[in-house]
Amino acid sequence: MTQLTSDPQAAGPPPVETTAVLTATRPGRSLPELAGLLVVLVVLIGFFAWRSPYFFNVDNFLNILTAIAVTGIIAMPGTMLLVSAQVDLSVGSAAAFCGVVLAVVAESSGLAAGVLVALLAGLALGVANGFLVTVVKVNALITTLGTLAVLRGFTQLTADGQTVLLGIGFGWLGTARPLGIPLPVILLAVVVAASFVAMRYTVFGRSLYAIGANAAAARLVGIRNRAVIFAAFVLSGLAACLAGLILTSQLSAASPIAASGLELSVITAIVLGGASLSGGRGSVGGTIVGLVIIGVLNNGLILLNVNTFWQDIARGSLLILAVSFDQLRQRLQPNTRG
Repeated sequence: MTQLTSDPQAAGPPPVETTAVLTATRPGRSLPELAGLLVVLVVLIGFFAWRSPYFFNVDNFLNILTAIAVTGIIAMPGTMLLVSAQVDLSVGSAAAFCGVVLAVVAESSGLAAGVLVALLAGLALGVANGFLVTVVKVNALITTLGTLAVLRGFTQLTADGQTVLLGIGFGWLGTARPLGIPLPVILLAVVVAASFVAMRYTVFGRSLYAIGANAAAARLVGIRNRAVIFAAFVLSGLAACLAGLILTSQLSAASPIAASGLELSVITAIVLGGASLSGGRGSVGGTIVGLVIIGVLNNGLILLNVNTFWQDIARGSLLILAVSFDQLRQRLQPNTRG
């Protein structure tokens, strides 16, 4: 393997690892690949429009977007993490925990205090995951599986195993419709736009791709791997908190079992959208298409009166297929990881 020299004036081509990092900073998924997903989406829309007279209308499309808003908000930093070869499986438990914290604190100290403490809780959860992964060096999968269980237990303890009613008017966050558009959909659009800019046009975004492509080489070219990954986990914690607040607002209550399985939907959308489990690949646009496919599928199955358990089967099948195609793609393409 080519060694980096400490002499900046030394002649010779750049190391293979460094070249891989530099080429990996071009984010996104190519149009032909996204076109395949879009074809699947169009086929699903056409099928459900044919089978149900209630599917193809503006109100139903808004319902689909509202249904995927919570998942989509979490999936944006989730895409950042998977691009950098990391993962956060604690997001469902984090959303439920922040919702319960909001309801419990708001009951005794007011809504403003409840929102503030919930946001601080989301920030702390992101910091904890980031610290364990980047400083303690625990594998992200193991770390977030552990915090998933720990947070679900703390949520049950905080709520005493019961649903906590949110008596103070907080329904506007989950149900308000400024200009006829549900507020969660607007929040999703803002998060998507910010994530798109961050991933495509900032040093932070390019660093995520470089770390995912080759973490050792990224470190050699001056990227602060730990800081970048730590920041992505913090964003994931804050996004999970926002999702928990929206869920609590929609229900006017905080359930300790809320958002169960949400991490499965998030990972499915990201991988379906083209992100690689091995890192270095993925895009905001691809994740959005994956989200919409899942949303259309779930909505269509409901309109056709299909048993809701089939939705879980469909999501699991989509995840298996997406990962299978990702593994096949990695085997067929040249190895660029050195």
